[in-house]
Amino acid sequence: MAEFEKIRYVVGEGGIATITLDDPETRNALSDQLLSELLEALRAAKADDAVRVVVLASSHEKVFSAGGNLGGFAADAPTSDKFMGTALFPQVFIELGELGKPSIVAASGHVLAGSLGIALACDLIIAKEGAGFGTPEINVGLFPFMIMALIYRNVGRKKTTEMLLLGERLTAEEAREAGIVNKVVAADEFDATVADWAAKLASKSPLVMKLGKDAMWRQLDMPLVDALDYLRAQLTIELSTEDAIEGVTAFFEKRAPEWKGR
Repeated sequence: MAEFEKIRYVVGEGGIATITLDDPETRNALSDQLLSELLEALRAAKADDAVRVVVLASSHEKVFSAGGNLGGFAADAPTSDKFMGTALFPQVFIELGELGKPSIVAASGHVLAGSLGIALACDLIIAKEGAGFGTPEINVGLFPFMIMALIYRNVGRKKTTEMLLLGERLTAEEAREAGIVNKVVAADEFDATVADWAAKLASKSPLVMKLGKDAMWRQLDMPLVDALDYLRAQLTIELSTEDAIEGVTAFFEKRAPEWKGR
């Protein structure tokens, strides 16, 4: 894996991989280079059997990410080049959806514009008090097309429409009430809360977690009857695994399970 310039990638104890956006001079603007490095790190985490959970964080004191690189949007380039230049955003969303491992966003600062889409593509969001969430693109003559699909799949229709059209920032607590954020914590509790959730996720069966994560992604937009048929098949597969048998056995024997990943 090549050395990164715009992010940091570290796999720590317990299989917790932390990807830190690290371009503070641009407030972690989502440039092609940063997005490409993020994709490479996600693919490395997906391929590494030792990784059990991925945490997305930021090195900036006040901002998780300010969103897309506006300078690139304003560049004088052919329409075809601009179309191809936005391909990295959906690739990141899909990579997170197909990661097969749980992901947490450690929102220690503002999550704005395109970065809100990345955050919503992850499974869980923990926000520090004072962090803001929003889609301010409309205020600079742009529309948040790329992240619209993610917001509508996480937030109610009327609230999503309000966010897209007004471009106003939500507080962390407002974002929690809207269904964007899972938990809001004080600054002195933030790191410990992220570490606690990451450790809890990493302690689960990696095989069952992958089966569940893949099913979460696949059934998202299926018609109800199709989803039920698909999920029934996934349940049958799960019940045939050694980890499922071990988990139930450990429960009745009142001991911690020993996962084999098969």
